[in-house]
Amino acid sequence: MDGIGVSSPHQILQSQQIMKTIPINAPASKSLSHRALICAALSPSDSRISNVLASDDLNRTRECLMALGARFEESDRGFRVQGITGRTLGADIVDLFVGESGTTCRLITGVVAAFAGNFRIHGAGRMHERPMTALVRALARFGVTFTFEENQGFLPLIAHSTGTLSNQTAIDISESSQFLSALLLAAPFAPAIVTISLEGTKVVSWPYVALTLQVMEDFGVRVDVQTGTNDHWESVDWRSLQAVSPESVRFRISPQTYGIPEYSVEGDWSNASYFLAAGAVGTSPVCVTGIRPDSTQGDRAILDILKTMGAQSVWDENGCTVFPSQLTGTRVDMSSCPDIVPTVAAAACFASGSTEIRGVAHLRFKESDRLEAVASQLRLAGQGVDVLDDGLVIHPAPFQVGSRVHLSSFGDHRIAMSMSILGCGGVVPVFDDPGCVSKSFPGFWELWGRVVGPCSPD
Repeated sequence: MDGIGVSSPHQILQSQQIMKTIPINAPASKSLSHRALICAALSPSDSRISNVLASDDLNRTRECLMALGARFEESDRGFRVQGITGRTLGADIVDLFVGESGTTCRLITGVVAAFAGNFRIHGAGRMHERPMTALVRALARFGVTFTFEENQGFLPLIAHSTGTLSNQTAIDISESSQFLSALLLAAPFAPAIVTISLEGTKVVSWPYVALTLQVMEDFGVRVDVQTGTNDHWESVDWRSLQAVSPESVRFRISPQTYGIPEYSVEGDWSNASYFLAAGAVGTSPVCVTGIRPDSTQGDRAILDILKTMGAQSVWDENGCTVFPSQLTGTRVDMSSCPDIVPTVAAAACFASGSTEIRGVAHLRFKESDRLEAVASQLRLAGQGVDVLDDGLVIHPAPFQVGSRVHLSSFGDHRIAMSMSILGCGGVVPVFDDPGCVSKSFPGFWELWGRVVGPCSPD
């Protein structure tokens, strides 16, 4: 196991032995839970999926899959999933409500290309403000047509699909890698080999594409990932790719069938990030269990980022423990792990020197404008923050210990959870909407109380 910031785990344990370690079991990965449920639902055989995250977003994905014909039977062992047996759903419009789940929205919009039917896709909150144009264009090349009820390129929309995918398409994923994942999940249902190329100037959140490839492979569907140029393409192991450029990679998928009898979802690194950061900036070590050091989740980068800031940690048979550490500011490109930007920004308030975060302009199109939301709330806690076109610069300032800081979550689960880290500095965060964490982590506040004590809801 690898250590962070020290010469050996033994030395860390000796130096920290007087501190009581706080154990936290990470909830299941939200990203992997979405993909596992979708792959199970697309399988003609039954599956049992265990350790699925319980959250509002996953409820929306299950409801959409049920509307398409899947059946879910819940037990203490997880879900028994009866896959969708037919791909022709008739003339009636199938209602697909995605709520505020961007992952549900993008992935399900792609999945319906594999079915013959008409599908009304709509959401709540900011979902009708989040751009879909790139995905719509790529699906149009697949043979899907769209009717927009309000604004062109945005929800609510009606997708009209024949269920017969064409043999090639291209997608711009400079706004979201989920657009590519959506196409990949549907592609095995095409009657012939499908080639998916990339357009645009950049690729964001590549590790999330890797998660899709991982789950598809776990369910028996292999994607031929090729790198090169139009003159020469060569198949590569997708696990070897840390980042890609649009012109240098393409994906080829032959007709295949999803299926696996048993599947267990691993722990979530983005939800673990709040507790790992708390271990570094708080007064007690925090040990997070249920996460894998060899995970393909991009948010595993939280350990590398904390390392560059001076954090100490060790892996052992119990999990990963992060210890209270003297942090220094850093400069980091977080284009591959945008979900943990609020976590890193909050942790940066405890460092000596400024921290610069770049490469995350697409955070403006999440449940909130996460760049402005993070900046405004850190300022309320007395911190200096500059908002850049594609990131943030955090200038730490002393906390007013014991003061109550009234914070807005903007209805965004990640803002509420990341800003709770400020409580490690001795302030008392008072949140206007603590319930928004149910979107991805319903049990967050109970676990967080073990770290810094309860935060005030309002």
